[in-house]
Amino acid sequence: MKTITAVLTAAALALGTNATASATEIPLDPAKLAAAIAGLPNDEASGALLQVRGEDGCWQGTSGVANVHTGQKVPIDGRFRIGSMTKSFTGTAALQLVARGTLRLDRTVQSYAPDVLPTEYPPITIDQLLTYTSGLPSASIDHKNPDWFLPHRFDTWTPRQLFDVSFHTDTGAVKPMLFTPGTQQNYANIDYLVLGAVIEKVTGRPYGEAIENGIIRPLHLTSTTVPGTDTRIHGPHAHGYELIDGSYVDITEANPTYQWAAAEMISNAPDLDRFLTALMSGRLLPPAQTALLFTIPDVRVYGTGEPAYLGHGLARFQAGDLEFWGKTGDRPGYNNGMAATRDLSRRVVFSVNTLHMGGSAQPVVTQKIIAAVAGLT
Repeated sequence: MKTITAVLTAAALALGTNATASATEIPLDPAKLAAAIAGLPNDEASGALLQVRGEDGCWQGTSGVANVHTGQKVPIDGRFRIGSMTKSFTGTAALQLVARGTLRLDRTVQSYAPDVLPTEYPPITIDQLLTYTSGLPSASIDHKNPDWFLPHRFDTWTPRQLFDVSFHTDTGAVKPMLFTPGTQQNYANIDYLVLGAVIEKVTGRPYGEAIENGIIRPLHLTSTTVPGTDTRIHGPHAHGYELIDGSYVDITEANPTYQWAAAEMISNAPDLDRFLTALMSGRLLPPAQTALLFTIPDVRVYGTGEPAYLGHGLARFQAGDLEFWGKTGDRPGYNNGMAATRDLSRRVVFSVNTLHMGGSAQPVVTQKIIAAVAGLT
């Protein structure tokens, strides 16, 4: 599925602008926000929730159903699988270790965790993992394809298995690097999977404990979890479905270990807003590490030649006249995003319950949310 960053960039280009304005200059329109998520369920999504906060007020709403069989409404505080938004938590935990001197950005993965990468690979630094500039290859499994996901969604994966399918072919040969480390940017799970392994090596504890101790507990994120092998979403939530031949296949329950440190977490909109606000305002990291969130390497994106857009755990994207920082994430049944202007004057969290995993484009409702929040409609 195309990233929300790509959708936002396309929208900005369509308006012919790269200017950056304050959110207070672009009024928030509650009617447009409500219209953005209206009309669900449809053939793309069963439900959605949207929360917008900032200097010009707060708005929240839901549309569609949490359960297609009972008609239960989507709970505004419902929990959902946040997918790759997990990377912002993992990256923050790593930067907290950097701030304490436990990790160094210029030291290599090999020096901290010598058994993770094949010996044939060149030195790769912690900074390159955080900024997706390692050049590491990824697993060839299409885990958002129903043909693979449905029969395998309850499988348990170990980090070692994840690294084996990422770095080796089916015959056991070592896959080549995509590019020389530090020369290009390539968004993929593998960088943050390796980062999770490094965190575990230097702390001697599961990577999730670094997130719980450094982020979840200090911020009192009561709806945010690192589930491990737990296949359920506990607490209020909308179900995720895959629409196959006119039938709704409930895919809410799944073993998240295949995504591990890159995309396994569960949260809700209030918690994600609290996390992003604390992170961007410097409450979770000292000034030097907070600045890294907004520091993007001067390289090009692998395969496209476009300028890099990912910092150390957050992404930068332009929506019309507004520049946002945040992260998107999706898992089968869930398509989500959290973002804020740099001054936190406009912040958004949303979750859309998609009915078709994978694909090459965002659901229409997601595109409408982005346009309404940025004042593009």
